[in-house]
Amino acid sequence: MKKITFQQVVPDISVEQQVLEQVSNGEYYNPHDVLGAHLHSFENNPAVTIRILRPFAKTVEIQTTTAAYEAHHEYNGVFTCTFALDKEAVPEYRVKTVYEDGTSVIEDDCYHYLPQIGEVDEYLFAQGRHEQLWNTLGAHTKTFTDAIGTVDGTAFTLWAPNAHAVRVVGNFNGWNGKTHAMRSLGSSGIWELFIPGVHSGDVYKYEILNAQNKWVMKADPMESYHEIPPATGSRVFKSRFEWQDEDWLKQRTSCDPHQQAISVYEIHAGSWNTSVKNYRQLADELVNYVSKEGFTHVEFMPLAQHPFNGSWGYQVTGYYAVDSRLGNPDDFKYLVNKLHNAGIGVIMDWVPAHFPKDEFALGRFDGTPLYEDPDPTRGEHPDWGTYIFNFGRREVRNFLVANANFWLQEYHVDALRVDAVSSMLYLDYSRENGQWHPNIYGGRENLEAIDFLKEANATAYKNNPGIMMIAEESTAFPGITAPTSENGIGFGLKWNMGWMHDTLEYLKEDPMNRKYHHDQITFSMVYAYSEHYILPISHDEVVHGKGALLAKFPGDDWKRFATVRTLFAYQWAHPGKKLTFMGNEIAQYTEWNQDSSINWDLLQDPRHQQIQTLVADLNTMYKNKPALWSDDFTPHGFEWLTSDDADHNTLSFMRVGLNDEKIVVVVNFSGEAWQDYQVPLPNGGKWREILTTDDAKYGGSDIHNGILTADEVPYHSRQYSTRITVPALGAVFLEPVE
Repeated sequence: MKKITFQQVVPDISVEQQVLEQVSNGEYYNPHDVLGAHLHSFENNPAVTIRILRPFAKTVEIQTTTAAYEAHHEYNGVFTCTFALDKEAVPEYRVKTVYEDGTSVIEDDCYHYLPQIGEVDEYLFAQGRHEQLWNTLGAHTKTFTDAIGTVDGTAFTLWAPNAHAVRVVGNFNGWNGKTHAMRSLGSSGIWELFIPGVHSGDVYKYEILNAQNKWVMKADPMESYHEIPPATGSRVFKSRFEWQDEDWLKQRTSCDPHQQAISVYEIHAGSWNTSVKNYRQLADELVNYVSKEGFTHVEFMPLAQHPFNGSWGYQVTGYYAVDSRLGNPDDFKYLVNKLHNAGIGVIMDWVPAHFPKDEFALGRFDGTPLYEDPDPTRGEHPDWGTYIFNFGRREVRNFLVANANFWLQEYHVDALRVDAVSSMLYLDYSRENGQWHPNIYGGRENLEAIDFLKEANATAYKNNPGIMMIAEESTAFPGITAPTSENGIGFGLKWNMGWMHDTLEYLKEDPMNRKYHHDQITFSMVYAYSEHYILPISHDEVVHGKGALLAKFPGDDWKRFATVRTLFAYQWAHPGKKLTFMGNEIAQYTEWNQDSSINWDLLQDPRHQQIQTLVADLNTMYKNKPALWSDDFTPHGFEWLTSDDADHNTLSFMRVGLNDEKIVVVVNFSGEAWQDYQVPLPNGGKWREILTTDDAKYGGSDIHNGILTADEVPYHSRQYSTRITVPALGAVFLEPVE
């Protein structure tokens, strides 16, 4: 290679000193205008000027395929090289830098590259319509090949419309971003830079000269991976995982999931078993356990990146990053893949309602309320001390709508359970008079948040056939699970918080008093078809002094264990899909603590094993009996047989499947067994007991009814009836003998 020492044969492209100063300090909004290679002409002949920013460099040399050109120091670390060309095309080149300490580096020039984001991407984002935003914004590894060789690096793209300058800092530049200032792409508010030599695993942040002209360090809102807290840096990550769940996804798209048997095991991944150290180990242990217990789905409390363990994941800082405490994105994919291959669906909690104020994250991102609503009566949550998203801003709405798609598409998640929907629906949520302002129509509804929820649900269902969107919503807001085409919010399912509250309050009463509260246990059927419900006994019911499930109920240990059995049977028989929180299925004594495992040692006690066995058997029966799940959402699927027997604390009802399969359920919430108890039936002939919670293998008294005959003895408007023994604090399931 021919070496050419500096000689100013061709005048370079001049730059004002003020601009050079900004460039040299990494403060210029468009450094690519100055740095990198720029074509021009001299005496009608093509030439190029290449400017390189290398603070503390002794010499800088531009190396092309044919020659090496010495650059001269122009200003404050800016080196310039100008030379004539044979043709009007920027030559491929590398930069050799020799520093004062004698070290020498040959590297590509990050200002040599065109923007790595397309105009269509910019347009769609500005319109709030980029449904795969994670493929555009954030950090993405790329490889380029030119005449000199192959270059690996990372393209960084960030939305910060009110920033004056943005720099990429990380372990690859000594956390000094002056040589890696990003380029503004104008009115879109997007900044971008491709940096050669930055690889998967490297840690980075954005250094932003914000609207107040203050430099602040921020993690990437679109990060796919994060340092393990309390560290706050983003990590570049390139996935190498190969999915093997094609059969599951194909099967998922072929049926309506809302009409299937759904029995959900809700867990906190970090405390299900604290001896588990990563997602892969969790997969190996959890899949076996859930398969044995017979649940159809696992629901993970939020696994997006969050800084504070005590938030349980409900205060998210990295919406596109899986929680790094248990591993990297590929490790989580391994967990989902293994669950799918075992026939188990994956639900993840999603938290678009609010986000925390941690300085390294989304709050006041570019010095302005960018992601949060600027109106203080709408932008901060009084209960949780968090910011509320600006649902009316297109880019923010796009950030969240695409995020739902991200978890469903990139991680093959089967459903999102949307947290705290009630707080999004109402402007006066947890606010007193004077602390909120009505909407444009004078109402209390948050119209922008409602529109966002509709869009998120419609987009998720459109792009991901076979998934479910599930609302945690505790009010009577109409149409939560009605289609958006019918002006509903568009969720597929909704947690039935009323059922959970009424049932647990009823069971906390001493059996002697339950007849005075009989309406609590029957009220759920008054509104059972107003929405498509899941019946939850969730984590919220076993924390903060509420006590474990077993501890809620009165009486001695026998009565409390029997009550737990009866509750599970009633829950599995009632219209609606099913959910229980980890630890409930073994009736642990203590309430949940995120720092401790489930009390697995309790399984040395047969009583806890017996509850675990009952849950497994209920799941098996439930999945095998379409009468219990195929028609959860219409009056056809449920019929009262006796709902008014408050004196006996007893209910009897019938579940009916879409093909008229029938299961009769009798539930006795009293502390006494009822002998010769008359039960109305829909037809005569033989009936058999298919499950009783009083079976000895579940810890009961072993009262059984065997085969029964329905006689033509009218009772409660039914032409037929039979007489059975209903065990104390027990439930009996009957089906006709074909």
